[in-house]
Amino acid sequence: MSINSKSNIVNLAILGASGYTGAESIRLITKNVNYKIVNLTADSKAGNNISEIFPHLRGIELPKLIKVEDLDFSKIDAVLSCLPHGKTQNILAKIPKHIKICDLSADFRFNDPNLYEKVYEKKHDAINLQKEAVYGLTEINRKKIIEARLIANPGCYPTSVLLPLIPLLNKGLISDEDIIIDSKSGVSGAGRTLKQNLLFGEVSDGFTAYGLGTHRHRPEIQTQLNYVNNSNIKVVFTPHLLPIKRGILSTIYIDVKDNFDIDDIKDALKNTYKNEEFVDFIDGVPSTHEVRGTNMCKIGVVFDKIANKAIIISVLDNLVKGAAGQAIQNLNLMMGFNESEGLVNVPMFP
Repeated sequence: MSINSKSNIVNLAILGASGYTGAESIRLITKNVNYKIVNLTADSKAGNNISEIFPHLRGIELPKLIKVEDLDFSKIDAVLSCLPHGKTQNILAKIPKHIKICDLSADFRFNDPNLYEKVYEKKHDAINLQKEAVYGLTEINRKKIIEARLIANPGCYPTSVLLPLIPLLNKGLISDEDIIIDSKSGVSGAGRTLKQNLLFGEVSDGFTAYGLGTHRHRPEIQTQLNYVNNSNIKVVFTPHLLPIKRGILSTIYIDVKDNFDIDDIKDALKNTYKNEEFVDFIDGVPSTHEVRGTNMCKIGVVFDKIANKAIIISVLDNLVKGAAGQAIQNLNLMMGFNESEGLVNVPMFP
C-alpha cells in the first residue's frame, strides 16, 4: 500500500461526488483524521468546485472535480464509489489491486451474477471482480470485511431489515415464512436525478407506495437471509415514499416459533448488539428523528397479541447508516482503523 508510513493518512478518491451519497461521504470524511480526499470525480461537472454544487461544503479544502478517466491511481490508497448501478463495474475492474474499494452501488451485492442480471436487467461486466466482493453489512460480516479488498455496501432498505432479522433467524426464534416488511423512505433515497414523481409538488402532503412486488431490494434481502439461514426464504416487501428528506422506517411482521416468546426476541437482539456502537436495541418504538444525520440503526420490538405476531420497528438515516456512513465504517475496518472513527455524532433534532 502507498499509505505514508509517517502520517498513516489514507489518500482517498470519491467517485460520483455530485450525488447525495457523494456529498454525505465528503461531509463525514472531513471529520475523520485518517483520510485525505485527493480526488473527487463527477464527469458532467468536471472542472468545478464541489461547493458550486453543494454550497454547504464551502470553506472546506477539497480538490476540483475531475472525470474518472483522469484519475491517477498511483496517488490513491482507497476508493469510495458513489456511482449509480450499471456504471461502476468496468471502472472498478480497472483499479489496481492494491487499492481498497467500497462500492455503494448495487453492482456487486449479488454473489450470483445471473441474479444481478435478472434483477437489474443488465449484463454483469466484471464477473471476476465479483468473486472478491464481500457484502458490507458491518455488524454481521465484520471479520470478512477486515480482510476484504472490495466491499459491496448494502442497500438502505436491506440494512434496516437485515440487522434485526438475521440474529433472530440464526437463533431459530422466528419462522422463515410469512415475513412481511413494510418500509418507508425519505425522498433522498431516490438519488439526485430530476424525476417528476420526486418534485416538491408531487411529494409534499402525500404518502405513496411504489415498486410493489418488483423493488430491487427484495431479492437483495432474500439473498442475504437465505445465505445466513441456508434456506429459501421469500418475503413480502412494500416500500413507500415519505414527504421527508432523509430517514427509513421499516416495520417487520414476524411469527415467533411456538416454544419462544417476545422476551426471547428482545433478549436475542439486545445481546447481539449490546456492544455495538451503531446498532441500538431499545425498549420502545424508535423514530427517524432519533437517528437523523447519524450512523445509528435503532430497533424496537412489540407484540401483537391479537394477531399473535411480533412487530419489529427499525429506523436509520438512509444517507448515513444506509449508505455513506456504513461505507466509511467498512472502509475504516479495511484500512485498520477503529470502525467508529469520524462517525460518532448526535442526531439532528428537530
